[in-house]
Amino acid sequence: MKLTYNRENTDDVLLVTLRKTDTPSYEYLDGVTVIKDGKETIGLNIFNAGERIQLPEDVNIKPSEAMVGEINNILSEAGADKIEADITPKFVAGRVVELQQHPDSQKLSVTKVDVGSEVLQIVCGAPNVEENQLVVVAKTGAVMPDGLYIKPSALRGVESEGMICSAKELNLEDDGVKGIYVLDDSYEIGQPFDVK
Repeated sequence: MKLTYNRENTDDVLLVTLRKTDTPSYEYLDGVTVIKDGKETIGLNIFNAGERIQLPEDVNIKPSEAMVGEINNILSEAGADKIEADITPKFVAGRVVELQQHPDSQKLSVTKVDVGSEVLQIVCGAPNVEENQLVVVAKTGAVMPDGLYIKPSALRGVESEGMICSAKELNLEDDGVKGIYVLDDSYEIGQPFDVK
């Protein structure tokens, strides 16, 4: 779940992104636009949000159970179905515990990355990925700063459950490194990583 509120540029509208689709449909209700993929709600535009929900000053708002509850109250009042949102951190520090050459590509690696609660298999194309690095992982369900939705996929026949991120993909200042963004040892495995 991604919550964006930029009053300066988008007026008083809270943008709620649950996931992306190539074929959205829109339902216009009282003060809310519900964005759907088939029957599934995948996003919302909540108008006059500042008058209806207590919102922090941040453009990117960290989701909470309380915020989801307030959004669901607005949806109920508008006659729309409530949403279920996974608010667990989607960007976390992970350690590359295994690295192998992709069986069908010279430029891809197959990694195993410990993210604390599980070990994910992630196919990575970065030239600088190495075993034992501490990296930023976008887990399944993450919405990247550019709007890309991370979902399980297969790259040249190998399953991948997330993405090891570069500074550019994380919307960070260019660190001059070609490839993934490597964290220092001040981060712990599984620690949430704040993405703007």
